[in-house]
Amino acid sequence: MSTRRHFMSQSAAAASALAFPLVGGAQPKAVKIGVLHPVTGALAYSGQQCREGAQMAIDDINKAGGIKSMGGAKIEALLGDAQSTPQAGTAEVEKMNEAGVSAVLGAYASAICLATTQAAAKYNLPHVVDVGVADQIVERGLKNTFRFGPGYKKCAEIAVANLHVLNTAAGKPARTVMIIHEESLFGTGTAQLLARELPGYGYEVKEVIKHANPTRDFNNIVLRMKAVNPDIVIPANYYNEYALLVRTMQQQKVTPKAIYSVLGGAASSYKFVKEFPDAANGIIDCNHWFNPKDKRSAELRKRVEAKGLFYTYEIFNTYTAMMMLADAINRAKSADRAAITDALEKSTFSDHFMPYGATKFVNGQNMGAQPLMTQVLKNDIKVIVPREYREIDPVFPLRS
Repeated sequence: MSTRRHFMSQSAAAASALAFPLVGGAQPKAVKIGVLHPVTGALAYSGQQCREGAQMAIDDINKAGGIKSMGGAKIEALLGDAQSTPQAGTAEVEKMNEAGVSAVLGAYASAICLATTQAAAKYNLPHVVDVGVADQIVERGLKNTFRFGPGYKKCAEIAVANLHVLNTAAGKPARTVMIIHEESLFGTGTAQLLARELPGYGYEVKEVIKHANPTRDFNNIVLRMKAVNPDIVIPANYYNEYALLVRTMQQQKVTPKAIYSVLGGAASSYKFVKEFPDAANGIIDCNHWFNPKDKRSAELRKRVEAKGLFYTYEIFNTYTAMMMLADAINRAKSADRAAITDALEKSTFSDHFMPYGATKFVNGQNMGAQPLMTQVLKNDIKVIVPREYREIDPVFPLRS
């Protein structure tokens, strides 16, 4: 109901704006984009961060003159709330289709993206995925789906290969692993990939534990961790559960040789580092991250922090994904869905600050997308791998 009111409010605002006399000729018609995230429910924080990133990109595009090839047409966001469930996300796509959007951007969580891309496909509605990492999202042959960032298979493979490099360089102090993951598509899929990859490098996966999402008490899981005593703990969960798991480990004085995350919800978060610096210290993560050597990433961070927000991956991922979509609309020279889909398929978008290079889509996946390895050191998050983006030497293991 609140979303419907929001749509009506936006329509009223647009009508009001059009009531003012225009100077210098007719204003080109705005291009409507559905901005869809879980801004209520268990994933509300991440969804709100995504929405902020999208809105900042739209503001920047419009301030810079809008869609140039369409006479400076502005982008108009139609905001949707997936309420942290695939069903609500699907319902929002239906509303956005009826409202005449040209494309959808979203929808953060893998399970939600899986549903919203499918729903958008019914209407040949181009859907740019901002964060969702499950590879099933782009492996179903949907012509409308495009993911700017890397999937979890690539992240898991890179993470395990780099773990082996770090461990070998340190004299192989780590031999056993325990994986703790949330229950949805993201956590389960990531855990399965890791459990498959790790033995090939000589690691024994002692245990894989799944937990509900949300979970508000990790004491039993950490007690089990104490009993198993793995060398490395790998969490794969969303922000709240990740933060609580690591804090519980700290309270129970569980100190593995490394907390080594893959797409860790809080591991590469300035919010977590600021709020719980001792718990975060030393955590390594393989995750979405910006090019630290591109000054545009620092400039956006400054603007985000000026708003009182943390510069999380949700913000810069969604910001750059929206920029890529706007680039496609500009080349399409049209708000037509088929024209935008065609432009996305041919995208060579390179005006961004991610460590990707120009986009090249194969079956909707940007083949140049890659995660970076970061580590929390000295109350900050620094890139440790690959060397071309390295800001600080890695510390591994944390204890002998």
